[in-house]
Amino acid sequence: MLEKTYSPADVEGRLYDKWEKSGAFAADPASKANPYVIMMPPPNVTGSLHMGHALTFTLQDILVRYNRMMGKDALWQPGTDHAGIATQMVVERQLGEQNVTRHDLGREKFVEKVWEWKEESGGTITNQLRRLGASPDWPRERFTMDDGLSAAVRKVFVTLHKQGLIYRDKRLVNWDPKLLTAISDLEVVQKEVKGHYWHFKYPIEGKEGQFITVATTRPETMLGDTGVAVHPDDERYKDLVGQYCILPIVGRRIKIVADEYADPEKGSGAVKITPAHDFNDFEVGKRNDLEKINIIDDHACINENAPEEYRGLDRFKARELIVAKMDELGLLEKIEDTVHMVPYGDRSNVVIEPYLTDQWFVNAEVLAKPATEAVEDGRIKFVPKNWENTYFEWMRNIQPWCISRQLWWGHRIPAWFGPDGEIFVEETEEEVRAAAKAHFGKDVELTQETDVLDTWFSSALWPFSTLGWPEQTPELNKYYPGDVLVTGFDIIFFWVARMIMMGMHFMDGKVPFKEIYIHALVRDEHGQKMSKSKGNVINPLEIIDEYGCDALRLTLTALAAQGRDIKLAASRVEGYRNFATKLWNAARFAEMNECKPVDGFDPASVKSTLARWIVGKTAEAAKTVSSGIESYRFNEAANGAYQFVWGTFCDWYLELAKPVLMGDDEEAKTEIRAVTAWVLDQILLIVHPIMPYITEELWEKTADARETLLMSQAYPQFDDTLIDRAAEAEIDLAIRLIGNIRGVRSEMNVPPSAEVPIFLVDATDAMKAAVTAQEAQVKRLSRVATVEFKGQGDVQAIAKGAIQTVVDGVTVFVSVADFIDVAAEKSRLEKEIDGKNKYIKAQEGKLSNERFVSRAPEHIVATEKAKLEEARDTLAKLQEAYDRIAAM
Repeated sequence: MLEKTYSPADVEGRLYDKWEKSGAFAADPASKANPYVIMMPPPNVTGSLHMGHALTFTLQDILVRYNRMMGKDALWQPGTDHAGIATQMVVERQLGEQNVTRHDLGREKFVEKVWEWKEESGGTITNQLRRLGASPDWPRERFTMDDGLSAAVRKVFVTLHKQGLIYRDKRLVNWDPKLLTAISDLEVVQKEVKGHYWHFKYPIEGKEGQFITVATTRPETMLGDTGVAVHPDDERYKDLVGQYCILPIVGRRIKIVADEYADPEKGSGAVKITPAHDFNDFEVGKRNDLEKINIIDDHACINENAPEEYRGLDRFKARELIVAKMDELGLLEKIEDTVHMVPYGDRSNVVIEPYLTDQWFVNAEVLAKPATEAVEDGRIKFVPKNWENTYFEWMRNIQPWCISRQLWWGHRIPAWFGPDGEIFVEETEEEVRAAAKAHFGKDVELTQETDVLDTWFSSALWPFSTLGWPEQTPELNKYYPGDVLVTGFDIIFFWVARMIMMGMHFMDGKVPFKEIYIHALVRDEHGQKMSKSKGNVINPLEIIDEYGCDALRLTLTALAAQGRDIKLAASRVEGYRNFATKLWNAARFAEMNECKPVDGFDPASVKSTLARWIVGKTAEAAKTVSSGIESYRFNEAANGAYQFVWGTFCDWYLELAKPVLMGDDEEAKTEIRAVTAWVLDQILLIVHPIMPYITEELWEKTADARETLLMSQAYPQFDDTLIDRAAEAEIDLAIRLIGNIRGVRSEMNVPPSAEVPIFLVDATDAMKAAVTAQEAQVKRLSRVATVEFKGQGDVQAIAKGAIQTVVDGVTVFVSVADFIDVAAEKSRLEKEIDGKNKYIKAQEGKLSNERFVSRAPEHIVATEKAKLEEARDTLAKLQEAYDRIAAM
């Protein structure tokens, strides 16, 4: 016997353990079944489950479970990313608590410590994914620094270097002066900061008393200025182009150049150029052959290239002294307050410096060309399609990719330097030494590059390195390319594009996946981005503890409409938890009425109208959910399942079935029992990809014995022969009629016990037949005393004391006058209408108040607007009810 209530906490751990031990998650390279492949975006080994993870892994799990049930050999490849900076920071923080630095340990010992931490604590995220019900092939789990993937990384690096696509160069990078490493754009957070524009006057060489004015938010960088740019069409400066001005404090002659980067409409129209400390200035410097002078060191302190009085100073202290000096020299024209964007390191939370340094780069432009064409010609499709534009924008303007990081944790770059600086790149140290000996004619001392590779470099190889490449394995042969990548928009460039570039380059032009589904962001209930600082973070594990995993999964799926961010609140999850309760109660009802699965049951053989109707509705529901999943319209799949289970099956079918189950017709009862059990089984199969736990539990407990797990069953696939349109028309009409009568009763406050007469005017023969066939159900479910069919000539007689409603174009009179106090009801409605009008007027006043609208938070204004719309809808319904009663 099923428990009275469903308890997720008692079920989820036990069932997950059972699934995992059964081997049901496993792919089989030897299977002849068609493959279905999703590469799990590898979460950081330092990570813990957040709501973004919960969404992306739920959607992937739905796809994988569904395709397994469709008979495919599904591989969901799991793994974690070594997360260079994040992991190194975790371990350094732990060492710091013992007053030890990584330098105290040395590189080798420190890396050992990181590996120790990874073995002890690195499995947190994968264990949390299990709590979410994720079903990847866990024995195939990979780590971006395991031996196999490390071999793939070395092979790719060496190959690209020999092809001239990896090279070492001195270029500007995002430099984190706290972590002392280059970082990617993704690790830079732009923050809005109140600051200043300092307007400095630079004297024109040879022209006493003449100056050119420039403005800057970073006065310290002026020490590295090597030019001033003006727009070629700016008439004010035409005579100065090609001349020189003198850089104050430093005394260096710097050239005035014409370049379209200068904006004549902004400030003075002249802009200082510091090629070693600004990305735009770097390009201007290249175009105009300006010198690059680096004036800060790794720690963002002023270096030896600046005047002696500033050397060793922190950049911000130097800023103060430079502004004071310029003022003292009479060269500070003015200070203007401004609000501007300043780049911060997302982990260090310090201001990032554009920094000129020797780094390793990939020639991304060459690799991007075929990767761009693959999306242009449709070999790879983005869903939703509009994300293609973002992809093209990045790919067609791609810059060299800086792949080196000044860290100790990561893939160490396989490059060695000879005594004269000659670089040798090979997969093994033995090969390097042999190459160096061949070059120098003798054994020489070699020094390995200390930098490691950007984490994105190894994760770019994920679709093929996890399958055993460079070995030609059965897995590689069967599971590359994959079917779909499910990810967020924020890493389209950093990960998605790089996987396409690397995959096509190393896998003979084959794309790594055929489709890319870009899911939306999960925001709070007001549409705000979740963040610890705002205190609006919703922890998925806490939600699972309170409402169960299935409720969270169904909520996220139902809200996952393409191109629309998810507004999530715990109350929404609670609402979808009620769906699980509804399903559980339906199963208990079936059990109490002895509805058990019948071996060999054929849904096409059922005889009664009700049975034929629910069989057809089941076939349609299976198709709706299947179509939603296959087209990545997850919300349509979830809502299709929800409406069928809650509305069609629970609210209508079970109610319509009760008289049969409680009656004396044994033949009818036997059929309805078998049909109910069959439909319940189909529901469990249909809903399983979205809500795996409750469906598996019910599958196990609603039959005497099941040979296999629900997750290993086939997904229901029906053809249209199961849909009986005549039965559908008859039952659907009865449902619409019952619904309208209930609506009238509710509006008019008719007591629940009162049985009212109804009259249908000018009903068609088909409607008369359908209503007559279902008359007993109509009477029972809408508390109707009598059903009569009338003509137009009878209207005057039946209209008195009746409320009219229309069903399928036929007017239905519901006689309620004998069951309600018309005057009291009229008075009640008048009061409600008056109160609602006053509320609407007040809301309209509030929302027309410009002060309120401009100052209140966006989500508060949106909430107030929603309240106004809701009030207007309610008023319309109240007015309709009033008009009806007034016409009686």
